Amino acid sequence: MFCGRRLSLVVRRPCHQTVSYASDVGGRENQRMQLPDGRTLGFAEHGRSDDYPLIFMHGFPSSRLETLGIDEIALRQRIRVITPDRNGFGLTTFDPKRTILQWPHDIQALGQHLGLSRFAILGGSGGGPFALACAYRLPPDMLSAVGIMAGAGPWEAGTYYMTSLYRACAKMAHRWPSSYAALLQSLVWTLKKVLFSPFGARQIDKLLAKTEAAQGSEETAAVLRENLSRQLLEAFRQGPKPALHETRLLTSYWGINFEDVTYDEIKIWHGTNDINAPIQMIRYMAERLPHCHLNELPGDTHFTLQRHLESILAELVHGSPPANKYE
Repeated sequence: MFCGRRLSLVVRRPCHQTVSYASDVGGRENQRMQLPDGRTLGFAEHGRSDDYPLIFMHGFPSSRLETLGIDEIALRQRIRVITPDRNGFGLTTFDPKRTILQWPHDIQALGQHLGLSRFAILGGSGGGPFALACAYRLPPDMLSAVGIMAGAGPWEAGTYYMTSLYRACAKMAHRWPSSYAALLQSLVWTLKKVLFSPFGARQIDKLLAKTEAAQGSEETAAVLRENLSRQLLEAFRQGPKPALHETRLLTSYWGINFEDVTYDEIKIWHGTNDINAPIQMIRYMAERLPHCHLNELPGDTHFTLQRHLESILAELVHGSPPANKYE
């Protein structure tokens, strides 16, 4: 899934020359910048460069390519969507010692690189804790809004409602990391075989054609499959170790004391039928954040929440959603 403002933006001249900066409208998907510590940060952009900036934190495991296909929404809502690769995913240098709380430093550097003094943030799925870290660590006047969409839940809330599969994966990542990395590698290999085989491609196209996004069009389903393939492969461009590392981060204490997050306010959108991140874990977090508004969407799952993306972006950036809010 992929997955936020109304206040004026002060733009400074960029600090560095951006690599692979293509046309003003459309995806600029393979950009790089050098971080202050010498690491490379990869990122993509969608929408017009003079529209309001929103930095999106992709899910897990994923990359900057998660926002492929968001251009029409970005143009309609006049939002410049900027999606950076996290540690070790896509084009970003892997550092096995990076933590969730160090991510805000990269976001601040990215904002300076692009000449942004103020921007909105939206974290989707596994990107939710990283968006929360930005609310916790970045200067409040730098952030015009902070949102979390179908975000990962804190494991300190208890994993009673989490599926046994996810509990097993977390246990494996912590106790037998080499085996977990090998499992990830084998899953990627299997998915590649399926995605690029004629039979597998046909079956996936049939499934995608049934979705609301595909609208029954085989051509659209093929495009979605191609985007899905690119996203999966890009997430594992540097092998399974970055995904192993982030699994361990997400299923441990994030380093964030929820009661100490003073940013006002954090907006959360979450489906009540989400089994990837059970709503009970999200309620636990929302109850402890001093300034938080939890929007529970009845019946939505981790993946169907995506159909509300445009409404969520509009509310986050512009302060109010379209008339057909969350229908």
